[in-house]
Amino acid sequence: MSTISVPLNSKLEQSLDYLVKSGVADNRAAVMRKALARLEEEEAVFALLKAEQEIREGKVFRGDLRKLLKRVK
Repeated sequence: MSTISVPLNSKLEQSLDYLVKSGVADNRAAVMRKALARLEEEEAVFALLKAEQEIREGKVFRGDLRKLLKRVK
């Protein structure tokens, strides 16, 4: 496991401390790990919603991948 240092402004530092005090996590590092996990989940949901939108808009390829590649080349 690696350690990184991230500068925080006073508002973010207060938020971080509040989250620890309110029991969201045991310490600052755990809050940050949870925040990164949530961000990953959010990005995955966004990618899924974007893919669904592209399907609705017909921006997808359907069919045999080999045939599609020949058409693109």
